[in-house]
Amino acid sequence: MKGSATAVLLAVLVAASAVTGSAAAAATSGQGSTAMTDAQDGSAYAGTHVSFDVRDDAVVNYAVGGDTALDSVTVQSESETSGSVGAGVDLSAVTNVRGSALSLRSDVDVSAEISTEGAASMSAHDNDHGILVVNAGGEDQVVVANVSSGATAERKSDSRVEVTTANGTEGTFIVVGNGSVTVNEAGDVSADLDGDSRLVFRAYPDEKSEQSEQTEEYIASGKATGEVYVEQRDGEVVADTVSYSEDTAIEAEQSAEDTVSVAVDRAQEEGKIVVTSVSEAAVGSVSDLAVTVDGESAAEASSYSELESAIGGDSSKYVVEQSSSADAKADVYVAVNHFSERQIEMTGSETTESGDDGGETGGDTPGFGVAAALVAVLAAALYALRQ
Repeated sequence: MKGSATAVLLAVLVAASAVTGSAAAAATSGQGSTAMTDAQDGSAYAGTHVSFDVRDDAVVNYAVGGDTALDSVTVQSESETSGSVGAGVDLSAVTNVRGSALSLRSDVDVSAEISTEGAASMSAHDNDHGILVVNAGGEDQVVVANVSSGATAERKSDSRVEVTTANGTEGTFIVVGNGSVTVNEAGDVSADLDGDSRLVFRAYPDEKSEQSEQTEEYIASGKATGEVYVEQRDGEVVADTVSYSEDTAIEAEQSAEDTVSVAVDRAQEEGKIVVTSVSEAAVGSVSDLAVTVDGESAAEASSYSELESAIGGDSSKYVVEQSSSADAKADVYVAVNHFSERQIEMTGSETTESGDDGGETGGDTPGFGVAAALVAVLAAALYALRQ
């Protein structure tokens, strides 16, 4: 009897080892989906949501959600362009610029930094809006973005141009600060930026909602000082932050189970809105979020106008907009009433997945069900060995 039990025990241990190795391989096989690779004539970036190439003086083939929205983006100091925009040249007549030489510096988890030989820089953010930011860097700049084949561009105002690709992906160029953006004579997008300004591109691979329009208005008006995206990738919670002013630094992390912490440091005292997107993996249930600022509970605003009234008011407020997509997440607008260094925390209740039998399952642990079965068999073998 003991010999049979020993044989069973050895067989179980071998099987457990094989399953553990397979589970580990499955857990790591999806990693590295965000990566920077060398290209023969430049550098390429391929992330979870965003991909593009950097070649010579342009960012090319900028795609969000697998759909190429922009064929190229170039930026050049206005003083070096042939015929300064500031000297009375119609911006719509500017259809191309030589562009500053570019190089790619990448944080492969959430974003990529593209530096130029001049003052300007670009940053690509690997979130579901594929945000691309052109930072003037203290000098007046001219930017030309060639839209993809079959795409259309439409000027909405001096600060906004909307783009729709041939596949239906929408996107918007937004000027933050002093400057303007328009559709040029070639049907592409041209912008001029003052030294302290930015040009922001946001894409909408699914569809553009009224809520997205509200976010764009906050960005264009300067009411939003930045954005935060917190989501789970390959079993790990990652955070991406976007700042829309030189005097604002934003950091974010999952500081505890079901809690996301956002640290915002601003040199200006004036209050601003921080736009955040958080997944259930980061905060638990997005339908029951609590928000605090510096440890004090913020009040939930009943409207965007009430949210905006918190800027410069006595206390901070927030609005939660739950996503209707299959990915459980929510957008949280936090209006911080004043600034220096402020700490925002968003906490939700813990969520679990239900199996077919109504019980709770741990969806984040690869091979958990198989491992549990092996433990049961192992226990039975050990019991037999002792008899």
